[in-house]
Amino acid sequence: MASRRTGLVFDERCFGHRNPTSGPPWLAVPPFERPERLAATFRALEGSGILRHVERMPARSAPRAALELVHDASHVARVLLEPRTTVRLGHEAWLGPGSGTAALLAVGGMLEAVASVVAGEIDNGFVLARPPGHHAEAGRPMGFCLLNATAVAARWAQLARGAARVAILDWDVHHGNGTEAIFRDDASVLTVSLHQDRLYPPDTGAIGVAGEAIVNVPLPPGTGDAGYELAFERVVEPAIRAFGPDLLLIGAGQDAAASDPLGRMAVTVPGFRAWTERAVALAEECCGGRVVAFLEGGYSLRHLPAANLAILEVLAGRPASFAGDPVGCDVPEGLREVERAAVEAAA
Repeated sequence: MASRRTGLVFDERCFGHRNPTSGPPWLAVPPFERPERLAATFRALEGSGILRHVERMPARSAPRAALELVHDASHVARVLLEPRTTVRLGHEAWLGPGSGTAALLAVGGMLEAVASVVAGEIDNGFVLARPPGHHAEAGRPMGFCLLNATAVAARWAQLARGAARVAILDWDVHHGNGTEAIFRDDASVLTVSLHQDRLYPPDTGAIGVAGEAIVNVPLPPGTGDAGYELAFERVVEPAIRAFGPDLLLIGAGQDAAASDPLGRMAVTVPGFRAWTERAVALAEECCGGRVVAFLEGGYSLRHLPAANLAILEVLAGRPASFAGDPVGCDVPEGLREVERAAVEAAA
């Protein structure tokens, strides 16, 4: 495997965003989306030695004008408030001290990586930031998401960096409803979402929704590596090839992992590695290898660090740290007929 110049964006200031605990004080159930997602990932990256083979990139705050390329000005103003206590902005979306700073850095880190890739300074990039963004619509935060970093980066790349056609591949276990809604009537941005059927939001992500360049692949619960591989072969790769992007962005949510508490899929660490290999090969074929991944979901502190490491290893052209799945969950073997039928319906 050839080594590549891979940029990595990671900034501890993204730890400052904190979602509230739930339940009574004597129980205090921790939130699913929390700083430990990044902290555990970075420990894995340090321990593996991969950091010696990537270029660390700074996360700078995104300019307000960039945010307003896809978000309503009133929405941006609400997110940038720094309240003294945590307040609820939408369904499963909260804002507290440090949230605005973290959200700006997440989007800004994505812009930095995209700018460097388009300029040819690096081959590809991975933005490990939080909060996630793909559920955030133009004027509505939801599902842990405040600002849609991938959507902002796609529009900014078009207007400021000359990438006329942008493809967004979202493999988070939840449908990328915000990204889809933002670009619903725009034929210059292709949105492809692989997700668990009717999970979250339960009323979005169906096959054949109205729009200019939308591909949804709703998959049944329990889908594992083989089902996703078939979806890439039959739906994802043909759609992106036909679209012919100048830039490929990945909404890399690792919550399809077998141990994730918010999904009911059965993907392993080698599965995430295989997806990334296919995405990189597709980018090399279609757009000179220009691909940037942004961390969306993924809430298993068992699987997320190893999956993120596997993704970064592929981007950087490094060998795998794991021959198999280090978590060792029981997963279905092979391809089930229900998965085959779901993929064929989307093809």
